[in-house]
Amino acid sequence: MTVHVIHSARLVSDGRIVHNAWVLFDGDRVGAVGTGDDWMAAVAGAPEAVVTDADGGWLTPGFIDIHGHGGGGAAFDDGADAIRTALAVHRRHGTTRSVLSLVTATLPELAERVGVVAALAAEDPRVLGSHLEGPFLDVAHKGAHDPALLRSATAADIELLLDSARGTLRQVTIAPELPGGMEAVRAFADAGVAVAIGHTGADYEQTRAAFDAGATILTHAFNGMDGIHHRAPGPVAAATHTPGVTVEVINDGIHVHPEVVRMAFASAPGRVALITDAMAAAGESDGDYLLGALRVQVRGGVARLADGGSIAGSTLTQDDALRRAVQEVGVTIEEAVLALTETPAAAVGRAADLGRLAPGYAADAVLLDDDLHVLQVWSGGSPVPR
Repeated sequence: MTVHVIHSARLVSDGRIVHNAWVLFDGDRVGAVGTGDDWMAAVAGAPEAVVTDADGGWLTPGFIDIHGHGGGGAAFDDGADAIRTALAVHRRHGTTRSVLSLVTATLPELAERVGVVAALAAEDPRVLGSHLEGPFLDVAHKGAHDPALLRSATAADIELLLDSARGTLRQVTIAPELPGGMEAVRAFADAGVAVAIGHTGADYEQTRAAFDAGATILTHAFNGMDGIHHRAPGPVAAATHTPGVTVEVINDGIHVHPEVVRMAFASAPGRVALITDAMAAAGESDGDYLLGALRVQVRGGVARLADGGSIAGSTLTQDDALRRAVQEVGVTIEEAVLALTETPAAAVGRAADLGRLAPGYAADAVLLDDDLHVLQVWSGGSPVPR
């Protein structure tokens, strides 16, 4: 196996900064971490070792996106080749592991699509599984989902989707106030799926009850739900109040104002997961696209439904989300990196092997310059072509 050491870095991992740090990859795992010139002794017995001088750059774990729909002109709903195209774009921007989000479709279509993701996950460990964002959503908070296909969950629906995913369904978004919603929360949670509350008309009490029933994520906070009112605090306040609940945030400067993003970080320290919610236009130019069966117009990098103008995902990449968090929102780099690495890893049950640069963890890393622009990405110990 190839030994690769990256030295002279400002390492950001485990919520802290370590200066003049080095990280050694042994194949697809982190073999050792240290500081100073000790890396020389670590590679002394490996004459073929590859050495990268970080020259004082920021070195972080690989970014993990638990909610994205595509990029590079391709959508995760459109088969294996489209998925590979989209993931290649996001990997160049630092996202080394991805949960593939699927938009609302018919149940047979969704069953087929989670099966495609399951097959990819079996051959590519960078694919963590699928996220069903729909169809168990509230029509009044549908966002960019086809209202004709939204429905309440039945036991047969749940069984079909779980069977089709073959253990790779990582996340499902549910409006718990729908008929059978709480039962669906419990059923998916009992099957080991991370249940997210979103596209919902649930109030504070209903959302708290859903968290008590096993839900552990709030889907793109503030979007697809009622906001915070001083007499009706709503789902966001329920999520920040409840320990262990991960709060997804789309930090593109469009979905959520930077000051509100700052409030989310302050209200749920260590529990914010920065997501892209990216659709096919990520990494591409303005133009006309599809999100599921719905037409989307991208103008000035903002994606909106052609019919009605609702925001339809984003064109965000995670390196941009990191820069915005530090430079515009004003959170520390330690907090921002945590929200791109450890927190999303934990949200989908992968805290034991992803999200940190520590011995035994995946050899996923991102090297960035002083302004947090990507210089190099490694995924599974191998450099990602730029």
